[in-house]
Amino acid sequence: MALVRQTRIVLPDWIENVVGSRQIMAGTEEKMALVIRLAAANVERETGGGPFGAAVFRSDTGELISVGVNSVVRLHNAALHAEVVALMLAHEALAVHSFRLPGVPPLELISSCDPCVMCLGATAWSGVSRLVTGATKQDAEELGFDEGPVTADSYAQLQRHGVEVVRGVLRDEARVVLRRYRELGRPIY
Repeated sequence: MALVRQTRIVLPDWIENVVGSRQIMAGTEEKMALVIRLAAANVERETGGGPFGAAVFRSDTGELISVGVNSVVRLHNAALHAEVVALMLAHEALAVHSFRLPGVPPLELISSCDPCVMCLGATAWSGVSRLVTGATKQDAEELGFDEGPVTADSYAQLQRHGVEVVRGVLRDEARVVLRRYRELGRPIY
């Protein structure tokens, strides 16, 4: 068997329709509303991903840098959670030649749900200075998703890494997407 030397991440074709032409978003709730719309579109359009969306923004200007939707099933790769996809595409968008995103300008990761243990690790090492989440770990686990050993100390660790954490933004709206995913009988992985 030949050794695979690269992988390719491609967002679904509908992404631009959901994001629209507005590339600057001022408030935290406006940014969260976008990632919730991304998660909902991923569910409704049956593009082979879970009910999760994420985006990276400049904290100072609100400029959208990248978006991600869960692509685990669609691209057959367990690592392609929405947060990881958004972080990886932010590296590409900013042409970063480092293992971390730059601290200047400050960047923030907005996620429609509390990150799983893998995504929390990626957040800690990514270089973002702020993490904002919508639905909770418990909300995702009610569907059957295994979020891993994420505890209150996990978030304290992020804060020790210099990452501000804001949780529960538009939680009810984010939970609607999770419930819809369950109603449609989509796979839990």
